[in-house]
Amino acid sequence: MAPSIRPLDDHDIEAVVQLSLRAWAPNFASLEQVMRADIYERLHPDWQVDQRRDVEAACAAHDGQAWVAKVDGSIGGFVVVELHEQQRLGEIFMLAVDPDHQRSGVGAALTEFALGWMKGEGMTVAMVETGGDPGHAPARRTYEQAGFELLPISRYFKPL
Repeated sequence: MAPSIRPLDDHDIEAVVQLSLRAWAPNFASLEQVMRADIYERLHPDWQVDQRRDVEAACAAHDGQAWVAKVDGSIGGFVVVELHEQQRLGEIFMLAVDPDHQRSGVGAALTEFALGWMKGEGMTVAMVETGGDPGHAPARRTYEQAGFELLPISRYFKPL
């Protein structure tokens, strides 16, 4: 069954935070494996606290540009969009799918919804960022299936 997508409201935020923490746990475990330990520890001393703050801030800052996917009466995922109007660029700023609903089309539905909304707002290009590590492979697959093309970017880290 396809999810129904509706605007996020304040009552959804705790559910969205909780599903994002469950969804992103494998991503942070993967990052921990591929990064030097001292750098990972400096960047993510308590990733759950940081992610809670980041999700809450994204939902608040992008009021009217955040949606949830309802699946079987519960929130199965969410997406937050940011518009860069001067460049006519729409960005999928944050997207997560509850692990109980992954690989069921929720991520694809949220991606397609976000793309349609951006186009309706006059954006001519869409962008999304995700990790290149193994933990982010499902996200990359979703975005590639939606027609996104990879721009290879190198990001280097050095402890100070």
